[in-house]
Amino acid sequence: MSKELFEKLTRAIIEGKDKDAISFCREAVEKGLTAKSVLEDGLMPGIRKVGELFSIGESYLPELLISGKAMQAAVAELEPLLNAGGGKFHAGKYLIGTVSGDIHDIGKNIVTMMLKGNGWEVTDLGVDVPSEKICAAIAEGDYDIFGMSALLTVTMPAADEAVKAITKAGLRDKIKIMVGGAPVTQEFADRIGVDGYAKDAFEAVNKAFSLTEKTRQPEERA
Repeated sequence: MSKELFEKLTRAIIEGKDKDAISFCREAVEKGLTAKSVLEDGLMPGIRKVGELFSIGESYLPELLISGKAMQAAVAELEPLLNAGGGKFHAGKYLIGTVSGDIHDIGKNIVTMMLKGNGWEVTDLGVDVPSEKICAAIAEGDYDIFGMSALLTVTMPAADEAVKAITKAGLRDKIKIMVGGAPVTQEFADRIGVDGYAKDAFEAVNKAFSLTEKTRQPEERA
């Protein structure tokens, strides 16, 4: 019975049916399944599959957004139970923003949804974020990773400037830094001295786990 319910949950996430996802979550809990098992065995495989399909070009942005919203709705349904049981699904704290001079947010928002669906607590600084604001947030918060997005070639230098500002402020050792965006490459990431590069949201989630050396196995990630 649990296997059948998990499969329904997985399909609901893949198809982006938030109401079904919530309904199946409630049904699973009513039948005695733990919130943790519902999350890890029912929801996670679904969002992982969507990410894989998106990565290989067999799924597109609208599908990813819809599935991400379904995942968030389902996780919100389970969250009180996860917290009450002392087993809050918390992967870490992630600070994110689009670099100075760049007002694009679609990629950033997708990564944010994927991270939240995988248990990350995300603080979004928004778009066109100056280095001073980034440094202030890192100094005041207790974040594991700062992820920045540059969607235009002309704004890529702002990512380099942000890293330099973080270093100058004496904050570089406090946080891991990731970068991504359409024009960004691994070579660029290496050149500006960040800890990780991701070509898409699916890879960004896995990279975040690897950078923080979390104990979850790759097959359990989205």
